[in-house]
Amino acid sequence: MSLYTAIATSAGRDGRAVSSDGQLDVELGLQKELGGDGVGTNPEQLFAAGYAACFASAMQLVAKRRNVDAADASVTAEVGLNANGDGGFGLSVTLRVELPEHLSAEQGRALIEATHQVCPYSNATRGNIPVELVVE
Repeated sequence: MSLYTAIATSAGRDGRAVSSDGQLDVELGLQKELGGDGVGTNPEQLFAAGYAACFASAMQLVAKRRNVDAADASVTAEVGLNANGDGGFGLSVTLRVELPEHLSAEQGRALIEATHQVCPYSNATRGNIPVELVVE
């Protein structure tokens, strides 16, 4: 049973995306790189924002469980849209995690790896798309 279910509706990259509760209502637009005018956001940006927020929240949970102060950490997600060679498309992700200076490289890497096992986006993408973890 789900703890929460998000519901959103869209008719495609040139239109709108709207959540069932009305909290999300965004204009979508095809990227210039794909032949569009670039006006509006796109699914890859939405995925990047969601993954960054989810990973950052999961990292705070893991840090709290480990009694580690990671309050000043932030996550930047880069989502690539790639041709898959079969006429379709796939995604790739790089997560750039900026950690507080007081954490050692070893502590930081351990925190990020543990977070990658907890984050729902990481669990959903594991084995499906490449996800690179970068500690900044």
